Amino acid sequence: MTSMGRSGVVSRRFPFAFDRRFIPPLALMGVLPQTASVSVDVNGLAVRFGPWRMLTPTENVIEARRTGPYRWWRVVGMHVSAADRGISFGTSTASGVCLRFEEPVSGVIARFLSHPAMTVTVEDPDALIDALGTPTRPAA
Repeated sequence: MTSMGRSGVVSRRFPFAFDRRFIPPLALMGVLPQTASVSVDVNGLAVRFGPWRMLTPTENVIEARRTGPYRWWRVVGMHVSAADRGISFGTSTASGVCLRFEEPVSGVIARFLSHPAMTVTVEDPDALIDALGTPTRPAA
């Protein structure tokens, strides 16, 4: 969804791609199509995934690349990597976008835990990459 903001900056909303098999367990966590999206606008990059929220300036996103497919147990739901503290918000195993940040983003789960990267499984990964202005998709 695209709309024009008050300052003339285009706002874009990217819904998550929900695999029907995972809707019941995700719903138990409060993650539903109406409570999960990624937005890019004048305020920055905002992610809502049920009860979890993340906001960072778009300038903080230094890489956005298409990733996937994934194993369901590594991506569905909210996951934090023990190896690098990256966070994943997943609703599908098909594909998504891995976002890497210049300054790790804190406060998604706890103020003391910062995340250098985030994966989101949106319906249109390429459009999110384009909206962020970081076209680092792998060659087809």
